[in-house]
Amino acid sequence: MIDRQTRGIVPDKPHTAMRGADGRLLYEEMHTRDGFDGAFTYFYHSNPAPPSSRVRSSERGFSVPKLDRDATEPLARRLYDSGKVAKGSMLCYERTPIFFNDQATVWLARPSTTDDVYFANADGDELWFLQEGKARIESGCGFLPIAQGDYAFIPRALPHRWHVDSDDIRLLGIEGHTGFKIPESYRNGIGQLRMDAPYTHRDFVRPGGPIADPDVPVIGPSAVLIKRGGCFSVHEFSRPPMDIVGWDGFVYPFAFPIEKFQPRTGARHLPPTVHCTFVGSGLAIGSFVPRLLDYGKDAIPCPYPHSNVGCDELILYLRGDFTSRRGVGQGTISYHPFGITHGPQPGAYEASIGRERTDELAVMIDAFGALHATPQAANLEVEGYHASW
Repeated sequence: MIDRQTRGIVPDKPHTAMRGADGRLLYEEMHTRDGFDGAFTYFYHSNPAPPSSRVRSSERGFSVPKLDRDATEPLARRLYDSGKVAKGSMLCYERTPIFFNDQATVWLARPSTTDDVYFANADGDELWFLQEGKARIESGCGFLPIAQGDYAFIPRALPHRWHVDSDDIRLLGIEGHTGFKIPESYRNGIGQLRMDAPYTHRDFVRPGGPIADPDVPVIGPSAVLIKRGGCFSVHEFSRPPMDIVGWDGFVYPFAFPIEKFQPRTGARHLPPTVHCTFVGSGLAIGSFVPRLLDYGKDAIPCPYPHSNVGCDELILYLRGDFTSRRGVGQGTISYHPFGITHGPQPGAYEASIGRERTDELAVMIDAFGALHATPQAANLEVEGYHASW
C-alpha cells in the first residue's frame, strides 16, 4: 500500500447516505485486508450489488504449479529463456508457472487479447513486471496504464481485467499468498516514504479514477472469474459489476517504473539488499538499474562469491553488461539455489576493478524458502549454464 487516494464521488463520512445528482442513493462496499485490521478501500456503486444469476466451476483457468523432480534435481545453477513462452490468449486464462513454494508462485505470460471476464485472485496479491509491450489494468478504481519496464501491483481478490494495447506483451508475474508491501525501513513513523528511501510517492502511478458515471450505463463483462485454493469459479451477474463512481482508501492497483528506483551506492560493494523494491510472501524483489559503481580506492565492484544461505535467487535479465558474467541474453532467467556458492564468472572479478558505472537492468526475486521447478520451466531451460561458472 502506498498512500491514501480519493477518486470520484464519495460522501463526507463513511456509512452515510450519499446521493447522485438525480437523488438516487449510492451503495457503499468495503474492500478490506487482514479482516478489518488492515488497509481498506470504500467503493461507491450506482446500483445495489446484483445477486449472482449463475455460479459454476470454470472449465478455463491457468495451470496450477506442479513439482517436476527432473527439473529440480540434481541441485544446480540453471538458466531459462522466457522468449520460448508461446503467445497465449487472455491473461486470466493463460500464464505459465515456472517456480513455486508454499508462499508464492512465479509465472511467465504472453497474452494477446483483452480479458473477456473480470478476474479476482483470492489466493494472493499479484505483482507483475512488464518486459515488453503496453497494457491497461481495468478495475473499480479506474484504468491503470502499464508500459514496458513497469511493475504492476494488483491487490488480493480485487476484480480486474487486463487490456492488451500492443502486438506483443511479455510478463513476469508473482502470486504472493501473504501479500506484498513496501519495506518498513523505507517509511517514517507516519507511513510517509523517507527522504532516503530509494523512491518517492511521486514515482508511483495510480489509477486514473472511476470508469463509471451515474448517468451512463456501464459497459463491460458481467462475469467474474475467481481463483481460490487453486480452483476457479465463475460468478455471472445480471449486469456489469464495475458501476463504481467513487472510491477512497489505501487498497488499489498501482504501477512503478523500474528506472525510477534509486539504489544506494558506496565506496565499497554493498549487499543486494540495497536493491530491494518490494517484500512479502517470503520474498524480496529487487531492481538492478543503471548506476555508479563502488568508488573507493581499490574497490572491487563485481559481486563477491556467496552461498545465499536459506535463499533461492531468480534474476530476469533485461539489458546491459553485467559485471558478474557474460552470456546472459535479454529475457533469460537465472536460478541460483541456496546450498551452492555462486558468482562471479571467471575473469569478471578482476575485470571489474576500475569500472565506474553499469548500465545493467534486471529484476531479482529472492525466495526465503526452496523454490520448486515445474515441467513448464524444464521446457525453457538452456543447457550448460551450471558449467559456465
